[in-house]
Amino acid sequence: MSFSSLRTLPREAFVVLSLVSGSHLVNHMYLVLFPPILGVLATEFDVTLATLGFAMGAQAFVNTAFQLPFGYLSDTYDRTLTLGLCLVLGGVGTLVLAAAPTFEWLLVGQVLVGVGVAGHHPSHYPLLSDATTETNRGRVFSVHGFAGNVGFAAPPVVIVAIMSVAGLTWRHAFGAIGALGLAYAVLAVFVSLRYVPRSVRRPNRVDDAAGAAASPGSTDTTGPTPSRRGRVRAQVATLLDSPKILALGLLALVASTAMWGITSFIVTLLEQGYGVESSTASLTLSVMFGVGAVFMLVGGDLTDRFAPAPLIAVSYALVTLFVLLLASFVLPPLAAVFAAVVGGSVGSLSTPARDKLADILSARADLGRNFAIVTVGVMVGNTVAPPLFGVLIETSGFRVGFASIAVVALGVVGLIVAIVAKWGDGFSIGESSPSTDAVDVSR
Repeated sequence: MSFSSLRTLPREAFVVLSLVSGSHLVNHMYLVLFPPILGVLATEFDVTLATLGFAMGAQAFVNTAFQLPFGYLSDTYDRTLTLGLCLVLGGVGTLVLAAAPTFEWLLVGQVLVGVGVAGHHPSHYPLLSDATTETNRGRVFSVHGFAGNVGFAAPPVVIVAIMSVAGLTWRHAFGAIGALGLAYAVLAVFVSLRYVPRSVRRPNRVDDAAGAAASPGSTDTTGPTPSRRGRVRAQVATLLDSPKILALGLLALVASTAMWGITSFIVTLLEQGYGVESSTASLTLSVMFGVGAVFMLVGGDLTDRFAPAPLIAVSYALVTLFVLLLASFVLPPLAAVFAAVVGGSVGSLSTPARDKLADILSARADLGRNFAIVTVGVMVGNTVAPPLFGVLIETSGFRVGFASIAVVALGVVGLIVAIVAKWGDGFSIGESSPSTDAVDVSR
């Protein structure tokens, strides 16, 4: 694996990569605050786990709903504003959680966190794309993804460590994480405004058909100004006229459903299905995120060397294989732990490939919106997977539940094959920068 090209990144590109990777880590910490202490929260607020599940679902729903508005903000106004706003709202939401006197306030905090977290992908990817070149963008995306996986793994460690100190509770842990997020927001905005070129911070604008007829310096304003409703209609029309991006969003949804199904129930499977000790099963989840972070880096290097689409197909074929092995119950407990780690992490190989495809298929002025579409797919999968596979496991057992996850993972392979079959090699191999052929590659 060669990351030598990252060592030669221009200073501005290195600054952008550092800023958005840190933001990715912080935002992913916001996403997994509840799971390590669900039992504690249920007792303190006198609610059921199902009720807390509703609160987590509300966060995911709001996160999904605000992807496109943040994408519009990033593409139309300012990426630094979007980055700072998402960090501030997430930090404020976490502080509300820390101080929540009732479950209703806990729900308010979750909604605020969901709104804030919604802005990080629509701001991160356009910044990364404009600050880097296509030759190393897959590696850059993988470093960004690595930081996000560290963010997923950090809250259980931080929360348990703080709660182990006499006199400190989960509220102090949440408060520390929220304060960290707000401090990072200030740092990120300051550094971005000071050291990141305006050409990277500001959105890329392309002339529409009407504007193209006028000279670049024209001040003619006689034409009607589109209404807000008209602009929304235009955005929707443009989106519907971008089938490749919609297909990539669907791919992200199916992949996320499979991976979040594994993440949600792998500990329970190992404990109840394979008789693995509880502490070992929980550690397996942490190891899974760690190995996934490594796979993310490997995937970034492979994405810059080979075609993205085959890498996606191979990674999810491996997910299917290892999840089917788990569902078969033919493995001894130790082998099941190994299969769980690999099956739950090898899908990360494909994340940089998916992100690079989204970049390839985007005109420069729609990067925020297009990455928002991909993230909507991810978030819908995250929302659907727990109740879907939870019901299957409760009604039909682990064998059927995990076999169903394997079928969904195999669906990713089928979908990427169908996409390549429809649009040809141009979708599966590295293409020229879309800025040179924006219309063709975005349609």
